[in-house]
Amino acid sequence: MADADHLHFLQLALDEAAKCVPTPTAFCVGCILVARWPDDFSLPVVLASGYSRELPGNTHAEANALAKAHQLSPTDLSALVPFPPPNDLESVLACVDVYTTLEPCSVRTSGLSPCADALIKAKVKRCFIGVGEPDDFVNCEGAQKLKDAGVEVIWIDGLEEECLQAARRGH
Repeated sequence: MADADHLHFLQLALDEAAKCVPTPTAFCVGCILVARWPDDFSLPVVLASGYSRELPGNTHAEANALAKAHQLSPTDLSALVPFPPPNDLESVLACVDVYTTLEPCSVRTSGLSPCADALIKAKVKRCFIGVGEPDDFVNCEGAQKLKDAGVEVIWIDGLEEECLQAARRGH
């Protein structure tokens, strides 16, 4: 996949981040789950998207995108990735690339599960990150946590400033 394609999906994640209601105590993050079913040579399909605080409960972008993917019916899933039809969402998630504007969190001060853990549990293939999480609230080690679990982590060059500005909107 060309760099322009990765920038396109990261821009879609930035569009999601722009939907966040800013708050001084949290970042505004956007996330896109892109499926390449059944392999890397397949056309990419946006499986789900999410942004910070989109769903009730102080939720984060990656967790919201995963939650929305889990809400897809078998019919919805087959319409998104029609051939060959997937057996289940878990099979498709193993072919998913995550595009997120900010490094997935490894620590939650709210007590909720960190996004890095949710992505590892979902067994996603790769995580494309726009910018590392600043140490404004916690010392984030999400990228390393993903790598340690076998998820390929790729830092996308080209939109770092935009991702950081989006994250800190409202601070």
